[in-house]
Amino acid sequence: MILSRYNINKINAEGVALPRADIFSLPEKVLQFGTGVLLRGLTDYVIDKANREGLFNGRIVVVKSTSNGSTTDFDQQDGLYTLHIRGIEDGNSVQDAVVCSAISRVLSATDEWETVLKKAYDPNLKVIISNTTETGIQLVQDNITKHPPVSFPGKLLAILYERYKAFNGSDKSGLVIVPTELIVDNGKKLEAIVLELAHLNQLPPAFMDWLENCNHFCNSLVDRIVPGKPDKALNTELEKQFGYKDNLRVVAEPYCLWAIEGNDEVKDILSFALAHPGIVITPDIEIYRELKLRLLNGTHTLTCAIAYLSGFKTVKDAMNNSTFAQFTSQLMLSEITPDIPYPVDNGAAAQFAGQVLDRFMNPYIEHQWLSISVQYASKLKSRVVPLLLHHYGRSTEVPEGFALGFAAFIRFMKVVNEGGKFTGEVNGEHYEVTDVHAEAFYKAWTKGDINKVVDNVLKNSYLWETDLTQLPGFKDAVVRDLDAIMKTGSMQVLEDFENKSLVK
Repeated sequence: MILSRYNINKINAEGVALPRADIFSLPEKVLQFGTGVLLRGLTDYVIDKANREGLFNGRIVVVKSTSNGSTTDFDQQDGLYTLHIRGIEDGNSVQDAVVCSAISRVLSATDEWETVLKKAYDPNLKVIISNTTETGIQLVQDNITKHPPVSFPGKLLAILYERYKAFNGSDKSGLVIVPTELIVDNGKKLEAIVLELAHLNQLPPAFMDWLENCNHFCNSLVDRIVPGKPDKALNTELEKQFGYKDNLRVVAEPYCLWAIEGNDEVKDILSFALAHPGIVITPDIEIYRELKLRLLNGTHTLTCAIAYLSGFKTVKDAMNNSTFAQFTSQLMLSEITPDIPYPVDNGAAAQFAGQVLDRFMNPYIEHQWLSISVQYASKLKSRVVPLLLHHYGRSTEVPEGFALGFAAFIRFMKVVNEGGKFTGEVNGEHYEVTDVHAEAFYKAWTKGDINKVVDNVLKNSYLWETDLTQLPGFKDAVVRDLDAIMKTGSMQVLEDFENKSLVK
């Protein structure tokens, strides 16, 4: 039995939340560009939850922007899909399942562009959401009279211009536009591109005024690990457990953040935010970006080499080791949090750190350390170096966790060049290093002497845009830790680090 609106009443399995019949008659309030698992696992889920609680009362028309694939699975299942939320929350195991019914229909931009444009005439339409990947928000010389325009901003402009004409430029006909692409200031950048395209397409000045003054382009930040469709074994298990087939089944972690930059008017329109504490609408979302960038991404980056050199292949495996878990917790709370270059409430930081630890320990997600290590040097520069510089702006004491993280990183980047392919080796196993700066580390390691290697790496202003050897005591600490890693191994150094911390 395939999941569909017709078959909903035939599902009698325990542990899955099914939609009420009246939800299918709700008006279409949202136009969404993108069919990907992040949207289904986060934004669409939140709207579905709000509809169940009577808080938003609107469904989503999804636009499939690319010509790859088809809408067949969505058509066969009437837009329904099962979201399985699995992981750790507040230290407790979570295994929830919900049949999401927020999606009303899925339209192909390639084949059904006229139907997409007709949505602009619907007075119920209030919101546009997108996730077209980071490359989707860029300026392309686009003609909006094409069917369809080539780029996402071109498609969006075509719809907004149609909207303007449909309602004669009414002040009340503007929309709230929330891009979720993972770039900083995504809303502002999208607005600037749309305005530039409007000029290039020589649209009327009155439309330009309406575009700028009657629509809200909101910066937003999304954060939820959504691995997507379960693997074959798990999918078979879930089909057997719940008694139906679902070709759109999605797995996600419990943690959920969607921070949206907006005023009270935006908050009133996006009433679905009331359905989940992880959905935040505020005039400034920078604090959420900083917490994610430093405590989640920064911790991943600083501990990646330590974990991999210690023999752990996944984040879950490393967090199951008490020594590594203790080091990670201490690093977040004692070193990273005080050095975030942004005013952060200690209570908020501690709460976020606790959520990060829950996420790291999720037994249902196989997050590979080698995947985290991709473009390692650039990640250290953007995520960690600002913390390090901020630390030395307030203290001359060496941040020992940072020093160990850098030492392990330099050891991880001890590579050989095999015809342009850079590989490292630890415990007899070879691994590939995917980093545009790998050659710089290959050359640094030809210096031989550890002191010279560290000196060469830390003073490389091309990598860091600063000379890290000028930070009091930092180079010596990195040399000491790297020497220890080379002699006794990363795990032993980590255990010694824990013992020193206990003595303190």
